[in-house]
Amino acid sequence: MSGPVSEGVRAPRWEHFPHGADVGIRGIGTTQEEAFEQAGIALMAVMTDPAKVGTQTVVEVEREAPQEELLLLEWLDSIIYQVAVHGLVFGKFLVRFPEKHRLQGAMLGEPLDPSRHERRVEVKGPTCTELLVRQDPTSGLWVAQCVVDV
Repeated sequence: MSGPVSEGVRAPRWEHFPHGADVGIRGIGTTQEEAFEQAGIALMAVMTDPAKVGTQTVVEVEREAPQEELLLLEWLDSIIYQVAVHGLVFGKFLVRFPEKHRLQGAMLGEPLDPSRHERRVEVKGPTCTELLVRQDPTSGLWVAQCVVDV
């Protein structure tokens, strides 16, 4: 991470950060759920403009992992799978944690339409590089980030 998340910066939000030939994605929120949702938007923004994606198709997912960081990788990999295998793109994500290290999520999107969804970069998968899920002690904001392989 490039530095602490400042209190004066709005949340939730997403951002990209440079990382050689790959792309860093970061979700920031007032809760861990928001940070994961925003990481999903950041991931989608590598592939297409999420603001141009409808939300009429809902894909539900449930994932478990022994650590929050690994759960983030599972979540992002689920999104990439839906894009690659089912040709879907997403404009909104909903996440909740009913138990520690268990994620229930919903991806809201639609089938890829090349006339409306500009294809940017294909994402192959999330990596453990710069993998982080934590609450900033100064601002209280949650950060969920990693580098994705493009």
